Formats: sequence, structure tokens, C-alpha cells
Amino acid sequence: MLKILVTVFLLFNIGIAYSAEYTLHGVLDIRATSAKTIDSYVDGGYGKFTSHNGKNLSLAQAGAEVAIDWDVGISAHIVVNAYSDENEDLIGITEAFLKYRSLPNNHGYRWQSKTGIFYPEISLENNAFAWASRNTLNSSAINTWIGEEIRVLGSELAFTRLGKLNQTNFDLTLAATVFANNDPAGALLAWHGWNIGNRQNLWTDSRAIPDFRGRRPGYDLSAQAAKSDPFLELDDHLGLHIKSKIRFHEKGRLLIGYYDNQATPYIREDGQYGWHTRFTHVGLSWHLPYAIELSSQYLSGDTLMQSPQKMDAVNNDYASGYVALSKRIRRHRVTLRLEEFSITDNDQTIGDNNNEYGKSLTTNYTYRYSKPWLFSIEYNWVNSSRPARMYTKQRISLVERQWQIAARYFFL
Repeated sequence: MLKILVTVFLLFNIGIAYSAEYTLHGVLDIRATSAKTIDSYVDGGYGKFTSHNGKNLSLAQAGAEVAIDWDVGISAHIVVNAYSDENEDLIGITEAFLKYRSLPNNHGYRWQSKTGIFYPEISLENNAFAWASRNTLNSSAINTWIGEEIRVLGSELAFTRLGKLNQTNFDLTLAATVFANNDPAGALLAWHGWNIGNRQNLWTDSRAIPDFRGRRPGYDLSAQAAKSDPFLELDDHLGLHIKSKIRFHEKGRLLIGYYDNQATPYIREDGQYGWHTRFTHVGLSWHLPYAIELSSQYLSGDTLMQSPQKMDAVNNDYASGYVALSKRIRRHRVTLRLEEFSITDNDQTIGDNNNEYGKSLTTNYTYRYSKPWLFSIEYNWVNSSRPARMYTKQRISLVERQWQIAARYFFL
């Protein structure tokens, strides 16, 4: 954290020295929640929501993006997020990177690069300031997990062919990212499953793991720390994320990618294991007739963690997908999202059943009171089956429901 703060200080001083342009954007999200659920996953429970059972009032997000732009195509970005509820108060950095974008050449090609801490481009939902979601209060299961465990310290290089300069109606981008510091990614997905929330893990944060049988003394996973820190580098192997994006002018976009952290699965340091986690993702957003927006994503992959003797301890396949429709009528917007998720446990580790299957429905109504103020009401319904709940004497099959009322202020 100290190195990041020093970097921020230096960037601001460089900006002053070279007359850069500063911009500040962000979001303030206050929510009242009424939920019928069990202990939240953010505190090591098996509940599918960020909130706990009952009524809650929280600072769901206070996010700020500071950007420093120089007229040579270089910009610096710092994103800070804060959360506060009855259980904890958190504040810290979620992204910090430098970005460069060239001017197009005579053939309509340009390239750009990004270096630092950032999200790989996967989500189609989290397109507002500080990685907030524009159309719903809670992200889908896919992007709840991305916000929790998938973040990289690395460099991305992207090349774009601009359609307007090549007499086509689409832009094509190819990109590759090499990265570090994401070796334990997969642990939280394996041990508390898919969830529906909006909480992003801070870069220096860790998340509690459920107290399942396999973590207790005498079992294979007893050396695992009580919390998982997704943003560690354990083996000095670089991960890879490659993607292809087609942006159709005034229509939508198609995004396809592959992520592989290339972690060594039998390494352990201070109770944190390497998890070899990889997945393929595809997403489509499209403008339909009658001003209806279609958004859909699918993600499928596997994760492997082994003992120091290279015996499989956790070997899971996982998948999730959603389809969402959203329509705006003047100051009103209505959104419906349906999704399905699963985890298949392929190992024989005693006391660690990671199998899961579930479905989710989200409906959201948002009223734009003014340009910065949005008022929303959202209903979340999750029906899931997770055998691991038996370790804490809870029902394996569970239906959870949640109502949220939010006032969000986006400062531009």
C-alpha cells in the first residue's frame, strides 16, 4: 500500500510539472436492505448475498476515480472504494494503472497499453465509475466473482482496427495481458460458491473462508489460513489473459477471452495455496428494437489445488451464465436478469464437498431524478443447492430473497 501511495504522490507532482488535466468521477451508494438469507459470504458464510439476514442499512459503495491525462496520449488512473455496514468498514485501492493510446495511423490502426493493477476486460455490467454496475445494484454471479478474486498486476497490449477508416461497420480489437499476483484465485469460488453482490475486494484485502469440515485439525486442508488473499504471487510464473472484441457501430459488442493464471497448484505459503485457475468467457451486448438493451455473458473453467505431494486436494469445474434485458423510458429504467451457475467437484477430499447448482433472478427499477441522482429498488431471488452447508448444519437446498432500496449519486 505504501508503494501505491508514493506512486500516486509522484503522479500528481508530475502532472503539475507538465500541466496535465485532472478529472474526478465517482459514486456514492446508500442502501436499505431486507433479506431472508443466512450468514453472508463476505464474512465466511454460505449466504449468497452481501447483506445478512434481516434489515440492514449500509454504505454499499463510495468509489472515486482520479484520472490524470497528458496531451501525449498517456493517462494515470487511481480507483478507491469504501464500504461500511454493521460488521465492517473498509477503504482501499481497487485499481491503479497507467494507460497509453496512440493516434490512428493512415490505415486505421492504433494500439494502446495498460500497466498496473486493473480488472481484465471481462464484465459487460460494471461499466460505471469505480466498477459500479449501471443497470442493477448487484452484479451477476460471474461479475461478483470477478470483483472478488480476479484482479491482476500486469501489462496489457491491444491493437485495434478502426472500421470507419476501413469502410466497415465494426472495430476489431485483439489484446493480450501478462500478469502476476493472482495465484490463489479460485479458492473463494470453490469454498463459498457463486454469489450475487456488489462488494469488490480491495487490493490489500482478504476474505473469510467458511468453517467446513476439511479445514479442521486432522483433515487435508487444515493448513489453509482462515482468510484467502486472492492477490498474491507464490511461484513467479506469469499468467495470461487474451481477448478479442468486436464493437459494432451503434449496435453493440461481442467479447471473447481466455484467462489462465498459470499458478503452481502444490505451492503453499503462510496458509495460502496456489490454485491453477483458467476459464473461457464470452459476452454480448446488443441494442434491440424498441430501445431494449440485451446483455449476456457465459464463463466456464476449472481450478486445481494440490497438496505439497502433488495429490489433488480441490479439483473443480465451474460455469455460470446470464441473460439480461433492460429498457429505458425517459427517466425510468427497468431491468430483468436471469442466470444459472454450477460447480462440479471432481476430487475425493474428505470433508470438502464443493458441488453446487443454482439459479437466480434479479429485477430492478431505477428512476433518474437528475443527472447525478438515481433511485433504485431491486429484488434478488436465488435458489441454490450446496452440500457443503451440511458442515455448518444448514439446509443443503435453500431459497434466498432480498429487497434493496438505494440512492446513488454519480459525481461527474
